[in-house]
Amino acid sequence: MKLGVNLGYWGAGTDQSNIDIAVEADRLGFDVVWAAEAYGNDVVSTLAFVAARTERIDIGSAVMQIPGRTPAMTAMTAAGLDALSGGRFRCGLGVSGPQVSEGWHGVRYDKPLGRTREYIEIVRMALQRKRLRYDGTHFQLPLPDGPGKALMLVTPPLRADVPIYLAAVGPKNLELTGEIADGWLGVFTAYDDLQPVLDRIAAGAEKAGRSLSDIDVGVSAGVAIGDDIEQMADRIRPHQALYIGGMGSREQNFYNNNAVRLGYGDAAQKIQDLYLGRHYEEAAAAVPLELVDRTSLLGPVERVADRLQALRENGATTVNVSPSGADLAEKTDQLRLLAQAAERAGIA
Repeated sequence: MKLGVNLGYWGAGTDQSNIDIAVEADRLGFDVVWAAEAYGNDVVSTLAFVAARTERIDIGSAVMQIPGRTPAMTAMTAAGLDALSGGRFRCGLGVSGPQVSEGWHGVRYDKPLGRTREYIEIVRMALQRKRLRYDGTHFQLPLPDGPGKALMLVTPPLRADVPIYLAAVGPKNLELTGEIADGWLGVFTAYDDLQPVLDRIAAGAEKAGRSLSDIDVGVSAGVAIGDDIEQMADRIRPHQALYIGGMGSREQNFYNNNAVRLGYGDAAQKIQDLYLGRHYEEAAAAVPLELVDRTSLLGPVERVADRLQALRENGATTVNVSPSGADLAEKTDQLRLLAQAAERAGIA
């Protein structure tokens, strides 16, 4: 099992601390650094900057939004980032949600599974320098009855097989991940509830004549290493409240649904009510300690080492962490403590 680090959204703070976290993760021997986008600064610019400041660590998008780019533009971007980084790019994709897709990008959130399948097929065609002739339900290239020409990527990519990851929560999307992706980007996945996820991914892999071992199972987790578990959980709660309570609408919130599936239905409802009512501190306080603990890395180094071992034994192949802390010094310290826990757990 390997370790990655999530930088989150660039521009959320007033300094370049998340870039410095990437540099430290590179020095510590982490395997990959991920950056995100929603409806603020884009992920591509951030990753290009990270690539220029690092030497060995892979760079990944978690995620590039499918409604925000055509498949051809994603292929062009993947080829560019991979070349500039010396073959270190991982292309993480996701459909986002209805509010962002339709409200920000003006793209209908319609049949996301079918759209994702076609999108990735076209991205791979382009990276393989095939002429883009595609007659799908959601994409047609060239457009019919027009002057469009079937084109191919002008410059040969450094790698035609840039790894493609999918951010997936629902069962059908997990199966699709197993069928067509190289890796999975999980969010709020409980360390002791990985088997249902693995079963779905494995079922999709079997359809494509592959096995679960062909897919990088990436679990995301907040990290708060310290003696007082309750205090450490308080560092993670605001982030989880944002997702469970406010990432989506009352009618459609994938992360809220996941909390319900994990057995926290009453708490998920309360968190959402408070968050949508703009009572953000109360929403964070309503996140149960048990939920934070099952989906994060909390406590002393020894306890975190035990949890890393459990994640490995339960099927995770990469743990992508978000270090907690009020400033760069605290977050960097969290990475170093995590590296100690990983060494103690015998993890590369």
